[in-house]
This record gives sequence, structure tokens and C-alpha cells, in this order.
Amino acid sequence: MSEPPLHRLALDGLDALIARLRADGWTVIGPAVRDGAIRMAEIDGGDELPIGWTDEQDGGSYRLRRREDEARFGHVVGPDSLKRWRLPATLTVLHSTGGPQGEVTAPGDVEPRKLAFLGVRSCDLHGLGVLDTVLTSGPAPSPWREDTLIIAVQCGEAGGTCFCVSMGSGPRAEAGFDLALTEVLEDGEHWFAVEVGTPQGAALLDGLDTRAATDAEAKAAAERPERAAAQMGRTMETGGLHDLLLGNLEHPRWAQVADRCLSCGNCTMACPTCFCVEIADTSDPGGTAAEREQRWASCFTVDHSHLHGGSVRSSTSSRYRQWMTHKLATWWEQFGSSGCVGCGRCITWCPVGIDITEEVAAIRDTDMREGA
Repeated sequence: MSEPPLHRLALDGLDALIARLRADGWTVIGPAVRDGAIRMAEIDGGDELPIGWTDEQDGGSYRLRRREDEARFGHVVGPDSLKRWRLPATLTVLHSTGGPQGEVTAPGDVEPRKLAFLGVRSCDLHGLGVLDTVLTSGPAPSPWREDTLIIAVQCGEAGGTCFCVSMGSGPRAEAGFDLALTEVLEDGEHWFAVEVGTPQGAALLDGLDTRAATDAEAKAAAERPERAAAQMGRTMETGGLHDLLLGNLEHPRWAQVADRCLSCGNCTMACPTCFCVEIADTSDPGGTAAEREQRWASCFTVDHSHLHGGSVRSSTSSRYRQWMTHKLATWWEQFGSSGCVGCGRCITWCPVGIDITEEVAAIRDTDMREGA
């Protein structure tokens, strides 16, 4: 199968693309410097992108740093994934007013927005696919009601906690986008290679300052994700991982990691595929209005596994073991894939720098199964 044709988009064409999206009624969600990090946020124009900024990430460490160029996408993933919009942190499930005979509304009664996501990386495209499988495969599927458009960006460099190559989820986005951009800065030029993924994406390019990319330009664009693949900050050996973890449920490493783990749940909040929620009901003092709200929850809290007799997983070691074995092993049994896409967020945003790739390697190196 031949490679899809590439288009060359001038630097100012990116601003024109954002302006076109907004003129067509799309709310544009893209990377921007917010709260000391590069986060996904609503933007009005290309000048709000993190121009000339990059991020340095390691276990428990995230820092912004100025680049020596004017790259718009010279960073990797921040704390936000598309989960924030696909499965909001808080969502009003039901709202009622007027007592027993009053009006009841639900999210399905609200007109969906048109959301255009700009700068989505391959790991997050895979994460969205994993999350969608989770949310739509049960007896009560939760469809994404928003009208969405996805403009991916091919990674040109890897971060210190990235391991998407190990998980087969990047760094090059292959599908799941309307357009995919590759930012190229070389020989004093700054432009974008554009791959079209859908007819809707093709329509967006009409009238913009584009032309067919030359062979040399296509080669320059292809080298960017290849370079990122060679720069992975972490690796994880995935062969036999399911049986390795489930065969080492009493491994002493679980207790060792628990000595460091704060059970704060940061890893689950930052993860693009963790989907645990809780339901809370509230009402006003007069009893004339009530709400049922769905909120993000974490399997690291004691109450998450609380049944009538107490918590099923009362120790930190049992909760960490539950999270990691589910993410990397039993997720396959439930949903037919790994629950990890190698984005590295759980490593970066862990306050004590616990590294899931290090934990897997430690158990593999001291496999306690008979005959191992």
C-alpha cells in the first residue's frame, strides 16, 4: 500500500487553519502554557500555542524550558489527555427541580459542542481508543456526544518518561485523526507536513496555503518520528507480561513500592485510560432541587473497594498491585488490549517518582514462578 500524499503547509497556514475552525463554529482545544505546564486548553489563535517552549520530564519532575527556536509543538504530553473531555472529571448525570413532580434533565438533553483538538499525540490517540472501548463495551454504553475533530501532531522528539515504542502506540500517529501535522524546522525554514486522514480533514485544507510536498520534504517529515522513536526515555519489555505479573502476586516488590507510594491517585488522574468514577447525590435544604454527579475516582483510595464489611484492599501494596496488574495484565482479559499506552504521565506526575517500567523490570529480574 502506498503512503498517503503529504501536503506542505506554510507556518502562517497554521494560524489560518485555527481561524477557519473557529469561523466554522469549532471550539479549538490545543496546547498552551497554563499553570506552569503545557496543558490542553481552549485557544483563540496560534499565538496562544507554546511558541518556543519545551518540557523536561523525569520521575516526579516536570519543568518548562525555553527552546532555541520558535517551535509550536516542541514539547511532549502534559498532564492533560483527551480523557478530560471524553470522561469529564465531574459530570452532572441527573438534575431535578420542583420536587416529585418537577423537571428532570440529563446530559443527553444538552446540545453538544463542536470540539476541535489540535496537537494530539499518537499515545493519546491510542489512549482515546482504549477508553472508548471501555466506555462503549458495557451494558450501558457511554457515547461521546461531542462533535469532534482531531488534528494530530507527529512527535519530533521524545520526553524523559516516554515509552510509547514499547507499547506499540507511537511516536507516529497512523490513524484516528482528521489531519496529522509534522512540524519541520531546518535550513532556516519552518513549515508543516500535513497528512489527511478523513474527508472532513481534506475539506479543512481547501483554500489554505498548501502544496504537494516534495520527496525531500516528505523524507524530512518522516525523520521526525523516527528520531523520537530512538530517543525514548524509558522502555518496558512486554513479552509474557500478563503471566509474569499474575504469577507474582506475592512478590516482595509490591511491599517495597508501597513503602514509597502515597496512595494519592495522581497516576490514575493523569492516566489517559483510567476510568474509575463514583456517584454522589446532593439536594438543596428545601428539597426542591437535587443533583446526581459522576466524579473521577481512584483505585488507590481505601474507600474505592469498600464493601459492607470494609475495604477489600486495605493495604497500599494491594492497591498498587491492583492498579498495575489491571493496567498491564487483566485489562487484556476485559477489553482485549493493554490499558497502558506508554505516555509516561504516571511516572512524571507521581510525587515520589514511582516508575511503572522500573517495577515491571524488577519483578521480571526476580521472577518467583517455579522454573523461572
